[in-house]
Amino acid sequence: MVQNILISGSLVYDRIMDFPGKFSDHILPEKIHILNVAFPIEKMEENFGGTAGNIAYNLSLLGESPYILTCVGKDFSAYEKWLLKNKIKISEIKKLKNKYTAGAYIMTDKADNQITGFNGAAMNIPRGKVKSGILKNSIAIVSPGNIQDMADYPNLYKQKKVRYIFDPGQAIPGLNKKALISGLSGAEILIGNDYEIEMIKKKIGWPEKKLITKIKILIITKGEKGSVIYAQGKKIIIKACRPRKVIDPTGAGDAYRAGVIKGLLLNWDFKKIGQFASAVASFAVEKYGAQKHRFNMREVERRIKV
Repeated sequence: MVQNILISGSLVYDRIMDFPGKFSDHILPEKIHILNVAFPIEKMEENFGGTAGNIAYNLSLLGESPYILTCVGKDFSAYEKWLLKNKIKISEIKKLKNKYTAGAYIMTDKADNQITGFNGAAMNIPRGKVKSGILKNSIAIVSPGNIQDMADYPNLYKQKKVRYIFDPGQAIPGLNKKALISGLSGAEILIGNDYEIEMIKKKIGWPEKKLITKIKILIITKGEKGSVIYAQGKKIIIKACRPRKVIDPTGAGDAYRAGVIKGLLLNWDFKKIGQFASAVASFAVEKYGAQKHRFNMREVERRIKV
């Protein structure tokens, strides 16, 4: 029986700023080599985000209390209170007094174009060792975060016989071929969107057929087109669960992953897991910000049936 859920990845302050115009009206293409532009901001909103935080938040809505494994900085107190409020375990989060928590600074114009600055800060420091006590009877997910941890944790989980999901996502460019192959080879599941899976195939030099035969389960998400699960020699096509409205797709992929983990804990077949994960993701897009939505198990299951 699984007692612990371990989520390694990132905890990030998303600072979203609105520019009340179009970037294109203020950038001269012929002068791009000496770009020096200031954009007056209409408003700024700070949201809690990051792969580990988003996955953990959705699992908390599903009645779970996962551990987060990552590094944060001296400005973590607001995020810490939020995690504790949602019954997410923070004892394995390493706090660095001389660093700031990772931050994304996202400026959006009226045409939905974005300019983003990302400061990895504390996330750039490997978290390192995991206490042996929490590895017993555990299931883990290795999501995008510190590159060294992403390379090390799959090896640890294989050594300790911990079932894990390998989810390299936007960290794929930072992982070398050896780390990618090692991470996916012992994984219970490899998950990524269609673009990320193509990046993995290109980087390790494997065609999709070989990828499918080398790992237990491959899940490819395709946004509004649904997802595909390759399991036990079968190809399972999952239709996207329609949200009531689409406000912000940020965090939908992390919500899907939380749904997959919950389904594994309940020993469901992969068709039901895919449908459930898709329904969880549908709630995430209905609110602005990756941790603003709310739901419970009954509401998710009801949405599957609609």
